[in-house]
Amino acid sequence: MTTPPESFHWHPDHLRLGIEAAGVALWSWNVDDDGLTMDPAGFALWGMEWSPSVTFEQLSSHIHPADRDRVRAAFAATRSMDGAYETDFRILIGDEVRWISARGKGNDAGMVDRIMYGVFLDVTGRKQAEEGHELLAGEMSHRVKNLLAIATGLTAITSRSTGTPAEMAAELTQRLSALGRAHDLVRPLPGEQGRAALLGDLFSVLLAPYDDGGAFSGRIRVAVQRMGVGEKSATTLALIVHELATNSVKYGALSVDTGTLDVSSATEENDVVVKWVEHGGPPVVAPTALAGFGTKLVQRSITGALGGSISYDWAEEGLIVTLRMRDDRLAA
Repeated sequence: MTTPPESFHWHPDHLRLGIEAAGVALWSWNVDDDGLTMDPAGFALWGMEWSPSVTFEQLSSHIHPADRDRVRAAFAATRSMDGAYETDFRILIGDEVRWISARGKGNDAGMVDRIMYGVFLDVTGRKQAEEGHELLAGEMSHRVKNLLAIATGLTAITSRSTGTPAEMAAELTQRLSALGRAHDLVRPLPGEQGRAALLGDLFSVLLAPYDDGGAFSGRIRVAVQRMGVGEKSATTLALIVHELATNSVKYGALSVDTGTLDVSSATEENDVVVKWVEHGGPPVVAPTALAGFGTKLVQRSITGALGGSISYDWAEEGLIVTLRMRDDRLAA
């Protein structure tokens, strides 16, 4: 053991200041009568009034029920355990949950007059950070699995709806790019846990790539209410918006330099209604052929995933598409 230099002076008050600064609470345990005592910081940590001593059972009553038996067994095992030990557990102070770390030396090391000594530390912040990292890792794993499943399905159905490898590659790339833009936007909103993005932001981001091919910028106007959209709905809407925009670029208002697109929304009881209104494009002619793959994908997506419907008004001055979606499905 290294001896401190002669110029170094230990002072109890200085040690106490260091312990308080580190947030360390001291405890002692009488192994014969199972009695515990703590310094004032220890009682404050456990949310208890100070007293000369406290029984192990009194202290245990504050431990989270899910951790209580484990903590009792861990303390009982410390006397036969070699080296330092550390046990983390939760305690309840009213409705508040704190994480406590109990640390000491096992195998009766450091015992004085049948009394063992150790410390309690409040490790709530560290535990919450660990739980946050685990939650984030699980969420990312879930999202990656979902995106891979969607990509696999899109690959299969795109292969059946295209005639050449080049066509398949082009259409699949465009659809996956739309999914990528939606995925980039998915973030938890402050105070809206479980909701991923704002509906207006989602439409703006998804439509941005189609707004730079005309005679002027800003020809796509989005005026959609502020509401949260969940990850699943964001993915579904990405596919729907991509198909509508692609058709508009091929046949509708976005196929000419001066065409415009307005997207707006309103709430009707439990539904969110989005209007897709095109102006300034070529004369509109209602299709007479059977619906193609893109149209079927849109219909299947909005009815299945969003519990809604889609309708088309083939007005000569411009196509009007009405998307009706359940607000509770949008939040999923």
